[in-house]
Order: sequence, then C-alpha cells, then structure tokens
Amino acid sequence: MTRQNVLVFRALPPDQLARLEAEHDVVCADPKDPAQRLQFEAALAEAHGLIGSSYPINSPLLQRAPQLRVVSSISVGVDNYDLDALKDRGILLCHTPGVLDETVADTVFALLMATSRRVVELSQLVREGLWQRNIGEDLFGFDVHGKTLGLLGFGRIGQAIARRAALGFRMPVVYSTRNPMDLAATAPELQGLAHRLPQDELLARADFVVAMLPLTESTRGMVNAKMFAAMKPGAIFINGGRGATVVEADLLAALDCGSLRAAGLDVFAQEPLPLNSPLRTHPRITPLPHIGSATHETRHAMAVLATDNLLDALAGQKPKAVYDNRRL
Repeated sequence: MTRQNVLVFRALPPDQLARLEAEHDVVCADPKDPAQRLQFEAALAEAHGLIGSSYPINSPLLQRAPQLRVVSSISVGVDNYDLDALKDRGILLCHTPGVLDETVADTVFALLMATSRRVVELSQLVREGLWQRNIGEDLFGFDVHGKTLGLLGFGRIGQAIARRAALGFRMPVVYSTRNPMDLAATAPELQGLAHRLPQDELLARADFVVAMLPLTESTRGMVNAKMFAAMKPGAIFINGGRGATVVEADLLAALDCGSLRAAGLDVFAQEPLPLNSPLRTHPRITPLPHIGSATHETRHAMAVLATDNLLDALAGQKPKAVYDNRRL
C-alpha cells in the first residue's frame, strides 16, 4: 500500500501514533499551539487524512487541504465539523460512538448524585474547616432513589443512564424523542421501565431533567426559558450533551427565581468556561470541566477506534464508524 500523508491535530497515545507511522507519513501539529500553527497549516496542503478532535474543521480550512480524503474525529459529537463542506468534497467523516457510552453515563449519573446530595458543596465545607457540628436542614440534600428521571435524548448514552436509574435506583424513567423507539430491539432491559412521553408532560413530571442532546441547528438553544418554566417546581437540571443546546442566561434566571432547585453541568457554550462566567461560581450549579469520557480506559479506546477508522479509510476499506447523521 502506498504511504499517504496523515496530519494528527491532537495528541494520540504513543501506541496509536506508532500504528499510523508504520503505514503512513505522519505530521503531528496542534493548531491551538501558536508554536505549531504554521506547521499545521503547511501539512494541510499535503494531508490525505486528518485525525484529532476539539478543533473546528470548516470550509476555509478544507480549502487549504486539496488532497484530503478522510477526517477521523476522536469524539462522538461532530459539531466541530462543517458537514456540508465535507459532503460537497466527498470527504469521509468518522467518529467514535459506542466505546464511551458507559463512561459518559457514569459521569452524568455521578453529576446527578452530586448535585442532589450537594456533595461538592459539603465536601468544601469540611475542607474549609467549617464543619463544627452536625449539619442542619439548611444543608440537607434530596433523595435520588425512587425519583423520576426525564431524559431529553434517548440514544445510546441516554439508555445507559436510564439503566442506572431504573435498575440501580428504582427510578421511573421517561424520555422524549422525535420518533418512537422499539425498546425490545434497542434496550430490552428497559421495557416496562422507561416510557416515551411528549416533552411538556416529561418536563412537568420529572424530578431530574437530563439533556443528552447532540448540537444541531434544531437543538441549538432548545433548552430555554420556556422549557425551564415548564419543568416541575424544584426540579434539578443536568446537561451532559452539548453546552450550546442550553440558553445559559435562561438557566441562570430559572435558578435565581427558584423554579429550578439546582443544575449540574459538564458542558458549556464556551469551553473552557471563562473566569468571569456566573456559571462558574453560582451556588446552585455543580460545574465539571467536560469530563464525560475522561478516563484512561475510555480515551484510549476512542483513540484506537479513531485510528482504526483512519487506517481503514486510507486503505480503501469501509471504516468501523462512519458518521451517518444517526441520532446519537
């Protein structure tokens, strides 16, 4: 097989980088690093394949890559990629679904637990030496077991969260999707335990509303003041999908007026979160630095799948995970 040119725009584990270097000519250049920016731009002109994540691959960039055949993203979400421009050029886009589902579900459920039981806040109380007596009701949290979980988005990760809730915490689960789902085929263990509801009914019933929405034109800003007003008074909101699906000013207003009890956020419209953002210090928000898939095991598995995808595509074979606009 003829060696081709690969541009790695986010660091790969050494073993996966070695796989690429054994078959192709590889340049590693992070465009976010000013010292590597010129190297990145120069390599674009010769690149047949790109692999990386967390950097916008848009039409102007693609115009500087005339030989590009495939982009392999080390991610599930594809909101950093200009899908129309890739399609127009016939450039294959691959991603890494499946391998991170359980890890992200762990993170989201941990965030739900921490928010409801005020784990971070009370841990800080101890660290600061302010735990001088048994806590009073003003510091009590709220039970999770037996409460109703509402899921906006019920793809693979949403179903993994639902399993934790229904099977582990005896929580009734309701979900909202555009189209009906065949649970017997996709999640047979949730039959009779998870039920599809119209969105307004879900919002009125759920004690926890968890958003696991991909970022598309139809979901951008979807979780807004109208949706927060429709939520059950005292509900807790969790976002583990994409930050820009939420109108963050509306979330803050719902927290400040008391209609929402609390929020747990692993994603934000701007990342990293600016130091002056009120989301960072709001007393009713538990923020995390977008760690959904951030374990050693899962990030390595994502890199393996992304490398598999790239090598397969450059060899003229069908990659394991081509992005095909399915609901994530």
